[in-house]
Amino acid sequence: MDRSAAERIVRSDLDESAGIGSPLSSLARSTQRTVEAYLRAGVRPRWMERIAEIDHSIAFHRRNYARRYRALREECGADRARFAERWRALAGAARFDELNELIAQHNEWYPIERDLPMDLRTRDYVLINGRSYRREPLGAEWILGQFPAEP
Repeated sequence: MDRSAAERIVRSDLDESAGIGSPLSSLARSTQRTVEAYLRAGVRPRWMERIAEIDHSIAFHRRNYARRYRALREECGADRARFAERWRALAGAARFDELNELIAQHNEWYPIERDLPMDLRTRDYVLINGRSYRREPLGAEWILGQFPAEP
């Protein structure tokens, strides 16, 4: 008989003499079998991955600007005006486009992905641990807030 490789595999899987085809366990029988349940079981939800990416990126930028801050302080020495001018210029030139895009996606999709309930009084989504789920985009204000130009 000319059977394809796929047909031979399927045939051997169906053959009870191969030891395959044992009854399902009670746990397997009681588990909900939906596409959503299957997808949820395989990977972390996108909102969780996105929050981790945002947190890691912010930590990376904080370390990076802390290093730059110390280096510029050492370079300028006691000249505070020169340091402040150069630090503001450096902060003004900072670009966080990719991270801010991720933050915008988070702000738009997080309440939907988490199925957050609405607060009927405020007509907004409920707070998470007393805080809004929204994240502020990063920019020069963030850098100057973390590392002020005037000590």
